[in-house]
Amino acid sequence: MLWPMLAIVLGFLGFAVLAVLAVRVFVEVRRLSGQVAEASRRIADASGDLERATVDLARAGRGGH
Repeated sequence: MLWPMLAIVLGFLGFAVLAVLAVRVFVEVRRLSGQVAEASRRIADASGDLERATVDLARAGRGGH
């Protein structure tokens, strides 16, 4: 009777450990997705700045000739 009870307890503890790890992974994925969104926004802003600078440089080049 001891071995079946021990197996049940160890199985339950295994599921508990997996649940804790799953929650930790979920939290880290949420944090990472927030960082990716922020980086994407910064890249879009930098792209817009670069586009505006290119247009300004093209205008300055045409005006100098």
